[in-house]
Amino acid sequence: MNQLKSREPGSATLPGTLSEPLRHELVAFRRDLHMHPELGNQEFRTTAALKARLEAAGLAPRVLPAGTGLICDIGTPDPGRPVLAIRADLDALPIPDVKTVSYRSTVANRAHACGHDVHTTTVLGAGLVLAELDRQGRLPNAVRLIFQPAEEVLPGGAADAVEAGVLDGVGRIIAVHCDPRVDAGKIGLRVGPITSACDRLEITLDGPGGHTARPHLTTDLVTAAARVATDVPAVLARRVDARSGLSVTWGRIEAGHAPNVIPQHAALSGTVRCLDLPTWREAPDLVHAAIDEVATLHRAKSTVTYVRGVPPVVNDPLVTELLHDAMTARRGSHSIEDTEQSLGGEDFSWYLEHVPGAMARLGVRTPGDTRVRDLHAGDFDVDERCIEAGVELFTAAALLDGTPER
Repeated sequence: MNQLKSREPGSATLPGTLSEPLRHELVAFRRDLHMHPELGNQEFRTTAALKARLEAAGLAPRVLPAGTGLICDIGTPDPGRPVLAIRADLDALPIPDVKTVSYRSTVANRAHACGHDVHTTTVLGAGLVLAELDRQGRLPNAVRLIFQPAEEVLPGGAADAVEAGVLDGVGRIIAVHCDPRVDAGKIGLRVGPITSACDRLEITLDGPGGHTARPHLTTDLVTAAARVATDVPAVLARRVDARSGLSVTWGRIEAGHAPNVIPQHAALSGTVRCLDLPTWREAPDLVHAAIDEVATLHRAKSTVTYVRGVPPVVNDPLVTELLHDAMTARRGSHSIEDTEQSLGGEDFSWYLEHVPGAMARLGVRTPGDTRVRDLHAGDFDVDERCIEAGVELFTAAALLDGTPER
């Protein structure tokens, strides 16, 4: 990344590399989480496992008010220096695990198919390493671990975590997200937006219904639903700057029960995504107006439920520079790739409404592997060497963030 400074290995000797016993322990911890996935706001077992391991390391984790998720402070905060927070998300997805591995999910229709088990393990590993450095008097500033529930549940558990005070005293926050397009041992970085906004849209259309022989005497709701599905995205494409990437995509359309009956009710649901914050803030009004316009044209009564999801994750330049320097110091600049903005949503963005921060894409692909293991798929898996890379990134960032020159 040409806009960031480079710090090659050897230019600053950083302590806190991962020991072999801890590396094996973290792999086992990740596999245990993978075998016992829990959905958002139900991560009680995961929370208990984290709490027990952190307490065994002499730390004092605090469970969040809702009973899942926790925070843990390491080191003594300097009143004049804000804390660096490192965030992980805990929840799994409601899909089956179709892999044939020894650590396959033991819970039906539940899987860690987005890598949150990896995120959690890397932050835990970083915390254990930093705790040992703190005991040695080698941690330059306090660090807060945030293990957040319910990332997959709109509008995301991050908003609840912020309300619970997890950012009190925090000056900057960092995180990673697994990326199956990047090799294990590398990260992807980008200054500015790295994910997109994502909201949920539910629409019902109503009319008197009638006989398919006489559609002119009633409201043809099937046609109205079809026109909403096709015309609303087209209308929006002409009402916002194309560079904003505003996109409405449908996941469900339902209408009717018989071939010769025009129904009285139809329903559509989907997502609204966009690339920038200004358009995201305008999106509800724009979408409502487009739906009402198309529905009215076809004499259908529309009811719109617009569920706010998450804004884009917008990486702060200085915090992105910190991640760049941290990875460079550990593994060299060749371990960093530029990455593009994704249309996926991530509730890490809620933290960035309050403090500057940055998210890196953590490579999880085995080098040379040509298979595609996409996120949110039942066969998703990782090259577990990514855990060590994530721990190295976080520990180096904590050490560099605490140095006086920063």
